[in-house]
Amino acid sequence: MSDWTAFGRVDADGTVYVKTAEGERVVGSWQAGAPEEGLAHFARRFADLVTEVDLIEARLNSGAADAAHSLASVRRLRGSLAEAHVVGDIDALGARLDKLAGVAEEKAGEARAARETARTEALARKTALVEEAEKLAAESTGWKTAGDRLKEILDEWKAIRGVDKKTDGELWKRFAAARDGFTRRRGAHFATLDAQRKQAQGAKEDLVTEAESLAESTDWAVTANRLKDLMTQWKAAPRASKEAEQKLWDRFRAAQDAFFSRRSEVFSARDNEQRGNLERKQALLAEAEALDVDTDPRAAQAKLREIQGAWHDAGRVPREAAAGLDRRLRVVDEKVRQAMDSAWRRTEPSANPLLVQMRDQVAEAEQRLARAQAAGDAKRIREAESALAAKRQFLQLAEQAS
Repeated sequence: MSDWTAFGRVDADGTVYVKTAEGERVVGSWQAGAPEEGLAHFARRFADLVTEVDLIEARLNSGAADAAHSLASVRRLRGSLAEAHVVGDIDALGARLDKLAGVAEEKAGEARAARETARTEALARKTALVEEAEKLAAESTGWKTAGDRLKEILDEWKAIRGVDKKTDGELWKRFAAARDGFTRRRGAHFATLDAQRKQAQGAKEDLVTEAESLAESTDWAVTANRLKDLMTQWKAAPRASKEAEQKLWDRFRAAQDAFFSRRSEVFSARDNEQRGNLERKQALLAEAEALDVDTDPRAAQAKLREIQGAWHDAGRVPREAAAGLDRRLRVVDEKVRQAMDSAWRRTEPSANPLLVQMRDQVAEAEQRLARAQAAGDAKRIREAESALAAKRQFLQLAEQAS
């Protein structure tokens, strides 16, 4: 707004009025300056109200605000308009707040419905988890798989929120009972497995023996993959007796640690070498990019060849840096090539080395034809004439192009 008088006025004694559909009302007094300044002052207050409404509306529409809280703010602002010390289109702002209140009420209702839906879904999920746990406890003989699944169910259970405390407690009692029942059944089963533990011990001794044989290997990738396979087999194998299991594990782990420590040292040394190579290539690249191509293209080309040779000798650099360095060097190479092409095109036709070479070839072809004619050899004459015609044609094209 620029014409504040459309919504307010200041009388002779400085009293400030706002105009509404219901008539005028006093919103304040202005004695500090011109009436226009007074209207502008109270209009800025109105603009602040509009800004607050804009913010509430934006947050409500974006879903970032709590609808109930937004509704309370809208009602507060709407109720304050009747006595607000501002100058502006209060009627329009009131209508806007009424409409915004309707939107906020609708969204608040949606939020309540969503919370109720979430509670229903949470109850259904926890009930399903309990029923699954009870089935595992009563029927499953896949001890490791079922035990792992019960742990997963527990983690899922902890992540579910929204069920009332009483119902949640009842469901938890059922889950805990199922888990305890499974644990007892599994314990009774494994009590009969002592004979199998000796067999498990033998299998793990074989894994340890192979791991120890690989500890000094330098075939890094193949050996690392094989050690990972051995670890997978170890985890899948039945457990030996507690004492034997720990000793075998210590040996198995020591063999793995020995290999991976050596590999880490080698890779670290390689990384250090590649970082040094990177510094050398960066220096070469800086030298290449500083070449004065325009002044002396041939000298720049010769120097670039030296740099490219040193570049090749510098060795490998970290993978993430290689592509960028190569791309920048190719840019320099292309710049030199274009400069050489431009210099060649500026050469006088008579001094063009390519034209000189082609003229020599034409002269040589003429001499071969003359010798064939002197010898009276018809076949050689035909071949010489054909070759001479071709070389003359190429020379003509080259002279036209130059």
